Amino acid sequence: MSRAFTKEDDSNSSIDVGERPISPHRNLVTEKGLAHIDAELAAAHEALAKGNAEADRDLIARASRDLRYWNARRESAEVSRPDPHSEVVRFGMTVTIANEDDKSQTWAIVGEDEADASHGKISHVSPMAKAMFGKSIGDSFVLNDHEWEITAIDTAP
Repeated sequence: MSRAFTKEDDSNSSIDVGERPISPHRNLVTEKGLAHIDAELAAAHEALAKGNAEADRDLIARASRDLRYWNARRESAEVSRPDPHSEVVRFGMTVTIANEDDKSQTWAIVGEDEADASHGKISHVSPMAKAMFGKSIGDSFVLNDHEWEITAIDTAP
């Protein structure tokens, strides 16, 4: 009999949710970023513990994928603390900038997994952070055809 007319056994099929891509950049993290990774690991472990392998295959697949991702991020995490006496922009600092219209913005430079622009946190590999690195208060940089001046630097992210 041709297999074209047979029903596949769903119980043996695995769910492919795909892997979360791992960044090729150094995994610099703040103390809060490391705590975030640990919280995500705990959540993935909890989801796996709750899951019923027969009923929740999708949940188990997603939790397993997340567990692999967060384990890899935890293993490669490098906690970086800015020098409190530094006068130039570095990872882990909060930087206030102003444009030619005196519109100001404040950004904390954090790790990739803790970046959240809506909360003022940008990744250390973002174009904005890269443009600010090594600059001091009063220095300017151009990004996306706009000139910005660094008006304040704080060592607390």
